[in-house]
Amino acid sequence: MSSLAVVHSRAQVGVQALPVTIEVHMTNVSSSRASRLSIVGLPEAAVKESQDRVRSALLNSQFEFPVRRRITINLAPADLPKEGGRFDLAIALGILAASQQIPADNLYQYEFLGELALSGEVRPVRGVLPMALEARHEKRQVVVPFENATEASMVSAVSILPVKHLLDICGHLQNTAPITPFCTDHTPDPVAVTHVPDLSDVRGQHHAKRALEVAAAGGHNLLMLGPPGTGKTMLASRLPGILPPMTESEALETATLASIGLGGFDASVWGIRPFRSPHHTASGVALVGGGSQPRPGEVSLAHNGILFLDELPEFDKRVLEVLREPLESGSITISRAAHQAEFPANFQLVAAMNPCPCGYLGDANNRCQCNLQQISRYRAKISGPLLDRIDLHIEVPNLPRSELRQDVVRESSAEVRARVVAARERQLQRSGKPNNLLGNREIEQFCRLNEADERLLDSAIEQLGLSARAWYRILKVARTIADFVGSENIQTSHLTEAITYRHLERKKF
Repeated sequence: MSSLAVVHSRAQVGVQALPVTIEVHMTNVSSSRASRLSIVGLPEAAVKESQDRVRSALLNSQFEFPVRRRITINLAPADLPKEGGRFDLAIALGILAASQQIPADNLYQYEFLGELALSGEVRPVRGVLPMALEARHEKRQVVVPFENATEASMVSAVSILPVKHLLDICGHLQNTAPITPFCTDHTPDPVAVTHVPDLSDVRGQHHAKRALEVAAAGGHNLLMLGPPGTGKTMLASRLPGILPPMTESEALETATLASIGLGGFDASVWGIRPFRSPHHTASGVALVGGGSQPRPGEVSLAHNGILFLDELPEFDKRVLEVLREPLESGSITISRAAHQAEFPANFQLVAAMNPCPCGYLGDANNRCQCNLQQISRYRAKISGPLLDRIDLHIEVPNLPRSELRQDVVRESSAEVRARVVAARERQLQRSGKPNNLLGNREIEQFCRLNEADERLLDSAIEQLGLSARAWYRILKVARTIADFVGSENIQTSHLTEAITYRHLERKKF
């Protein structure tokens, strides 16, 4: 005699939660032989070990584990690698359904995700958010660990059933103790940006603040050059507070990447643009992602937000070079022998560096002891192609103490953010995207110059020795500056300001 039960779950591949059908087949064996359980379908070690967790969970939950039965668990599709403990709950329910301890006729309505403890408790797992997104398309209810319910509920129009123990879902399936769907409101706050430092804390540095505002409005990359202690990190940490609010789709994209990352998803930062600041000892894999089962790196975890690289020349040069492709394409593809995983990486790069190894080049007290060769070697760690992809290059100098002591009213992040949002709205109404994402044809359409300004830009390009890419980026920055004043066309003052932001070329970096 044989029996079959089918349960639905999901496997994580990149940002995708691919469907997995768990088929549990039982057949009788001779009375002298003990039960045998085997799992097929490319299971990794953690999935193979689930048979021991499931057996103990069933027995400790007062269910019967089938004896003298051969149990075959097939994880389909067979060519998709399965990893982690996420299939424990689905496997346990499949065994209970195949052994007729719970009804099997309505299992197709659900997708199950959760790791089982030996006691039968359901433990949280990673990657719940993309599963909930896919389950919504399939019009299935999602059964998740109680600790993951808030994360799954970020997806609207899907029924989330949180469980703490195997007995909870069994009672629901038997209609003896129905589970109330988890429901909460997680609409991104369009105004409030909590636990983000305020720009009013920064004294002086008006030029740097202006550049920060331009970068926020157009989504432009920014590099700050200056000696230690001038406020470069302080300025960068306040950029999230002046960025436009996230849309619901952007919040979901960012939350999905956090969900499958090693750090997991934090509901307290829902709707807040990420600010990632890896240490300069980070490897290339840490930045772009990787692993046998690829996980997102810092560039993807900063998607729709900011990637801040402090002490830029201290990063390994080969590590910095991996940023060149995602800065252009907005995505990163990680290839493995068995499969590929593509992660979005539309981040805004903000970097800070000292002018020389000791940091005091140009200091009024002549503290710098670096020779030209040391300075050249230090700056050469940043390649021309990478520097070319950074739109704004600004200097953040030391300020006189008199300016630091001035007790003047400084603009708050909320005031600056209002101007940034207005400028971004003009961009979205005109082209449907921020200015930093404009293509060549869109630049020709929306960033036209008069003859005099064309000659001015050509002269600047020739004198600074800039590339065609830099030419386009200057135009996009000028378009953003024009958007602040609602100008339909780029004026000479807008173009001139955009050219001044190529500071490092101007100083023959």
